[in-house]
Amino acid sequence: MTYEETLHYLYTSTPVYQHSGASAYKPGLDTSMALDSLLHHPHTAYRCIHIGGTNGKGSVSNILAAILQQAGYKVGLYTSPHLVDFRERIRVNGEMISERYVVDFVAKYKKDFEPLHPSFFELTSTMAFAYFRDQKVDFALIEVGLGGRLDSTNIITPILSIITNVSKDHTQFLGDTLGEIAYEKAGIIKQGVPVVIGEPGDEITEKVFRKKAEEMQASLHIPSEEHVLKSDAHLSEYGEWFFDTTDWGMLFGELGGLAQFKNAQTILCSLRVLTGLGVTIPQEAVKNGFENVTQITGLQGRWQEVLTHPYTIIDTGHNVGAWQYITYQLEAEAKERPHLYMIIGLSNDKNIEEIVKMMPKEAYYFFTQASIDRALPAEQLAQYAEMAGLKGEVFPSVVDAVFAVMATANDEDIVFIGGSNFIVAEALPLFEETDYSLN
Repeated sequence: MTYEETLHYLYTSTPVYQHSGASAYKPGLDTSMALDSLLHHPHTAYRCIHIGGTNGKGSVSNILAAILQQAGYKVGLYTSPHLVDFRERIRVNGEMISERYVVDFVAKYKKDFEPLHPSFFELTSTMAFAYFRDQKVDFALIEVGLGGRLDSTNIITPILSIITNVSKDHTQFLGDTLGEIAYEKAGIIKQGVPVVIGEPGDEITEKVFRKKAEEMQASLHIPSEEHVLKSDAHLSEYGEWFFDTTDWGMLFGELGGLAQFKNAQTILCSLRVLTGLGVTIPQEAVKNGFENVTQITGLQGRWQEVLTHPYTIIDTGHNVGAWQYITYQLEAEAKERPHLYMIIGLSNDKNIEEIVKMMPKEAYYFFTQASIDRALPAEQLAQYAEMAGLKGEVFPSVVDAVFAVMATANDEDIVFIGGSNFIVAEALPLFEETDYSLN
């Protein structure tokens, strides 16, 4: 098979949650363990760091990977979903897995894994673990797909577990309350393995994490209690962060967005734990990792500026926890701009009403939908938005919405594109291929 034929096989022969939603969700570790046994437990060949949580997993994973790479280690990075290319999910030192490896892996093991009926994510996780072994990585940063306790990645025994935060998302699988969701995410806490909890949440969720850590005899670390910053961080006029840290001096954070303040504290606390475990991390590696993460790992979609005039930002935040930061920052930045335009599309399994209520009221909206089964129809989104007092119009595709907003916005306006990973995935290539400065 060619690479394109192999991808078609993966997408059509295994259930893909990102495309189909609940029908593709397959909780439990039996299949993952069977696949792992088939490949002779590849994840035991290197040191793993396991990253879970509702929001911030991707930023934390990528920055930690960048820092370890700058420290001289060979680093595997497994994240999901991808934005443009499937191979974004599996990287070593910032380089995507080769098309040839994907083709050969499927061809070699297809007859063995087909009787197990794996999901897309189960199979992709196994491919990542095997690739990292074949590449002889020193460390692998493994991002949880969904939840934690029953996630396909939870067969690993890491040297460090990280849970960024807890917010309501995927409630149909993880539970309706924050306590129930915290219980699922706490499932990645392993016996004797230290765990960093970026934001422990309210009294109930913090109690869940502390209880699980105590049961597993895992040392628990909370950034706010460990004073990883010497003083409050501050945001520059260009949207980047400056952190006065206790352990690493003054750091410049390339990634914009208010959520990166919490992510940075989680990373700094994790670095302290890793150095305590004997991992050598020079100060310059930390500095370079924070400053150049997008170049080092290829991370995209985190408050990313894709155009200067009009000032156009894309962000993959897609749930209530993310929107509390997005709206606050948009409203602050919009005060300096004549108009705020929003291209928005959501997935149909999110808390639509609550998210829409959080969106800026003064913006004008271009409602659209991604070309996946999970996409909420743009017409329905517009109805929810109207009930929340938002004004806008409907566009059948992301392409139509982007071209419409670029024909409307002036150079000094601000444009935001987001609502789901899939909106961002379809918008990104448009800014790489099209010169909007001609408008």
